[in-house]
Amino acid sequence: MPINIYTEEDGIDRLINSGGQLSGSLGVIIIGRNEGLRLVTCLSSVVNKAVAVIYVDSGSMDSSVVMAQSLGVDVVELDSSIPFTAARARNAGFERLHKNNPDILYVQFVDGDCEIVDGWLNAAIAVLKIEPKIGIVCGRLRERYPESSVYNLLCDMEWDVPSGKVKGCGGIFMVRATLFSEVGGFNEKLIAGEEPELCIRMRNLGWDVMRLKDEMALHDAAITHVGQWWHRAMRGGHAFAEGVYLHGNSPERHCVVESVRIWIWGIFVPVFIFIAAILDASFLMLLLVYPVQVVRIALKLGRQKKANWVYAFFMVLGKFPEFQGQWKFCFGKLFKSASTIIEYK
Repeated sequence: MPINIYTEEDGIDRLINSGGQLSGSLGVIIIGRNEGLRLVTCLSSVVNKAVAVIYVDSGSMDSSVVMAQSLGVDVVELDSSIPFTAARARNAGFERLHKNNPDILYVQFVDGDCEIVDGWLNAAIAVLKIEPKIGIVCGRLRERYPESSVYNLLCDMEWDVPSGKVKGCGGIFMVRATLFSEVGGFNEKLIAGEEPELCIRMRNLGWDVMRLKDEMALHDAAITHVGQWWHRAMRGGHAFAEGVYLHGNSPERHCVVESVRIWIWGIFVPVFIFIAAILDASFLMLLLVYPVQVVRIALKLGRQKKANWVYAFFMVLGKFPEFQGQWKFCFGKLFKSASTIIEYK
C-alpha cells in the first residue's frame, strides 16, 4: 500500500511506494521514567518492527524495567548517582545500539509516553533513502487525549506545525546513525532543548531536517493540573536560555527572539508597571496590555475557534513560568551550580 510522504520535489507532495518492510536497517531507542502502562503501549508499537529495540530507564520506581524485559527488549538502566537528562538517556541507548548492531543505518528515538503510528517507520526510512541530504525526519505528533484537559489540548496545538524543511524537531524523530555519531550525539549538559541544539550542529554540517505530513506518534502528556503545565513551561524557558547560551551568537541567533520576548513580557513589563504604579496608581491600567496581547494572538490564529483563544491566553500567561526557567538557568550559571532536570509528571 503506498504511503503518502512529503518530499521536496517542485514543492509538491508525491506518493512513494514503500516496497514492503524497510525496518531491517533500523534500531529504536526508547527513554522513560515511571511511565507504567504508557511504556507497554510504546514498546508494543515498535517491537518486531526493527532489528533492535533499546529501552533506557532513568531510575523508575515502578515496574518499567521488568515490563520492558518481559517483551524481550534490551534494557539500559542509568546510574542514579549521575543527574538524569533525556540527552544522557538517548546517548546511552545509542551507545548500546551501536555496540550490538554497528551496521544499523537509521535510528528512531521515541519517548516512553508515546506510541509510534503504524506506517511511520517505513515512511521515514523511505525519505532518508531517496533524499541524500536529509539527516533527520520527523512527522506529526498528536496528543492521545486532547479532550481530557486544556493542557493536553495545548500540547496538541503546539505540535500542529507546517511540514517541509525545518530548523529543529522534538524528541521523537529518525536520524541517520552515522550522522548522529559524527556530531557526537546529544549535549548531555542540557536538561531541555537538546533536540534543536543537535539539529543546529547537523545543519552546520550541511544536512537538512524534514518534517513530514505523515502521522508519526501519539503522545500521552497526562497533564491534568496547572502545576504540571507551569513546570513544562518552565522547562521550555530553560531550554531557550540554554539555546541562547550555546548558539545565540550564530547567524540564525538561535532562541534569541524567543528569550527576548520572555524577558519583556515575563519581567520587564510587569516590573515597570508596578514601579510606575507606586508613583501613580493609574499606571496599573497598563496591565491591560496583557489581555490585549491575548486578543492579538487569538485574532492572528483565527477567532472563530474557541481553542485559539485558550491557546492565546496560555501563550501570554506562559511567559511567567518561562521567565522562571530562564532565571533558573542564569542563576545556575552565575553561581556555577549544575542544572537539574525539570519534571512535570
